[in-house]
Amino acid sequence: MKLTIVKEKEFYRSVLAIMLPVALQQAINMGVNMLDTMMLGSFGEVQLSASSLANQFYNLFTIFCMGIIGGCSVLSAQYWGAGEKDKVRETFNMAIRLAAGLALLFALVTFFFPEWIMSVYTSEEEVIVQGVRYLKITTFVYLLHGTSLVAAQLMRSVGQAQLGLIVSILSFVVNIAGNYVFIFGAFGAPRMEIAGAALGTFFARTTEFLVTFVYIIGIDKKLGLRARHLLKSPSSTFYSNYFRLGAPVLVSDGLLALGDSILSVVLGHMGTAAVAGNAICMVVQRLFTVIIQGISNASSIITGNTIGKGEREKAMKQGQTFYLLSILFGVITSGLVMIFGPMTISIYSLTPETVIVTRQLMNTYVVIVFFQAIQSVMTKGVLRGGGDTKFLMIADILFLWLVSIPLGAVGGLLFGWPPWLTMLCLRIDFAIKSVWCVSRLLSGKWIRQVSRE
Repeated sequence: MKLTIVKEKEFYRSVLAIMLPVALQQAINMGVNMLDTMMLGSFGEVQLSASSLANQFYNLFTIFCMGIIGGCSVLSAQYWGAGEKDKVRETFNMAIRLAAGLALLFALVTFFFPEWIMSVYTSEEEVIVQGVRYLKITTFVYLLHGTSLVAAQLMRSVGQAQLGLIVSILSFVVNIAGNYVFIFGAFGAPRMEIAGAALGTFFARTTEFLVTFVYIIGIDKKLGLRARHLLKSPSSTFYSNYFRLGAPVLVSDGLLALGDSILSVVLGHMGTAAVAGNAICMVVQRLFTVIIQGISNASSIITGNTIGKGEREKAMKQGQTFYLLSILFGVITSGLVMIFGPMTISIYSLTPETVIVTRQLMNTYVVIVFFQAIQSVMTKGVLRGGGDTKFLMIADILFLWLVSIPLGAVGGLLFGWPPWLTMLCLRIDFAIKSVWCVSRLLSGKWIRQVSRE
């Protein structure tokens, strides 16, 4: 099938208007993570590994929140495109309630079972002890971060992508200041090391929460969401509509989150060098894939708005354009990781063994990020914005859970494969999904108009 490309300048202006704020926001967040690892890296590999593994459980919560966002974005973007503002506000109300319930569940598990959480990821006692110190403070972060994250992210679907960027800038400043003060004990504060990093995160998330809801409920006039809208429970019919179209997104992202956790479990049982090396590589990967995340968000929102207006052929053309853009930025991202990835290793205080493992893993990520670009724009962007959520859920189950995880776990834990080969197997689903989802895109079967259904 011959691919068609959108040539109208207005389309690319719309893409940039969403992509750039999202990319800058993600870059800031990754910058915070990089500085966190650098600060804790000065205390040795145990605290670096502990914070990385403890954050894997927190990342599990974040990805479930992204599942809520992804499912609700399908609704809000199409309702916004159809001009149904009341249904968009009801979508926000439902999303915030779901995030609050999820946050409560994770907070209870973290508060009562921090040792068990860490023991899932590693068997090294020192790492478990340090990780528990970190987790005890994050108990108080879930509700603040979950609700504000969902609200700010959904504002993108109504053309308010700049809110997330502003919130991230403020959070960046507060987090860095808090980390410096409490990790190292500056200005008379106690030196808390890894616990100080968690406390800095708590203050940053509190700032995000306050700024986000003061703006959305008290200042924004475009959506007009007010406290009275949040006090009224969404109708049962609305929940039914969400769980029919949005629940597959939540399940899909939940499975991906669990998959990432299992990835950390596999590496956690391969030794501290593998964990520390992968923590460094993941920061580099996330830093250089911010543009990909920006395009994914833009493609989901723009596709959803177009389908909400009933313009099927235009949506097809836009989807094919986003596919070509994903290839272009996949090549660029791979090149950036190849060039700058090895340079970052010298920043950390690592043993010679860890340096070797990290360099090998970094080379593997050069390959991974190329396919990550394509599958991310397809699964988190175009196909999701088109409402093809059940297909995506099936793809995640098939390729992640029946191919990548069994292959990586068996190779890394039973056959003793090196970390780089294990990681390549654990991410082989990126390549498979890239081919699978592009085929779906070209078939045209991915378009589901929410308002009509």
